[in-house]
Amino acid sequence: MKHSFQNFQIDHMTLLLQPRLYHVAYVIFNVIFGVRPEDILYDKRKEWIPGEGEKSLTFAAKLGEANKDDKAKNKTIVAIVQPSEPMSQPSHVREMLDSHNAAALYQHMALRTNDLLAFHKFATERGVNFITPILKDEDEDLIQVFSGEWYYPGIRSSAMFFEFIQRKPAAETLDALQKANKELWFRDETFLGLYGEKEREYQSGKVTPFIDFELFELIENEIKGMKTFEMGQETMDRCEKIMMDYAKKKNTK
Repeated sequence: MKHSFQNFQIDHMTLLLQPRLYHVAYVIFNVIFGVRPEDILYDKRKEWIPGEGEKSLTFAAKLGEANKDDKAKNKTIVAIVQPSEPMSQPSHVREMLDSHNAAALYQHMALRTNDLLAFHKFATERGVNFITPILKDEDEDLIQVFSGEWYYPGIRSSAMFFEFIQRKPAAETLDALQKANKELWFRDETFLGLYGEKEREYQSGKVTPFIDFELFELIENEIKGMKTFEMGQETMDRCEKIMMDYAKKKNTK
């Protein structure tokens, strides 16, 4: 059964670039993709060392906009991020790029849902890990949450995760968040909140996976030897039960 909150649409994607490519990309987005100054949705900056001036952390560009009723939900957006920290300071963005020997790397895709609270509860009950609580953006009318990274036991982290987002949440939704545990469910945050969360993860040396390795292996064992086209609904139902049983056991410890 497909739930209404699973009717996802791509809201935006985030692209990591090495600094040398980051600045050239700003030109390419203008000349090749037609991104005008008014299409730059934000350019977040920070002064890392007093007196050296601000450096660009990230900018978001609107590449297009569909001719539909709700303009806020029909934009094609790419957010671009560079490791702007001094070389003497740690940077999870630099580590993501360098560890993959890459000049460019997609970090996450933001999927928009019409009911983030319902999706969050559904996913959590099936073992999905989130690295943040549901966040309220200070500047935009949206709520968002960020998943763990997609990778599996015995391999380095992928640097790829998902963001789940709901734009223009109803007042009742915000009230429900505020009435819940405020520390875990509701914070006013900006891009820097996520940036700091990923920095802490990479400095700790322990990157949260999308699902726990133990659960990954339970699912893998259940479908062992099967091809994707051999996995019918009965297989999916068994896997879902494994996921729900695992999450219930984990959350009652």
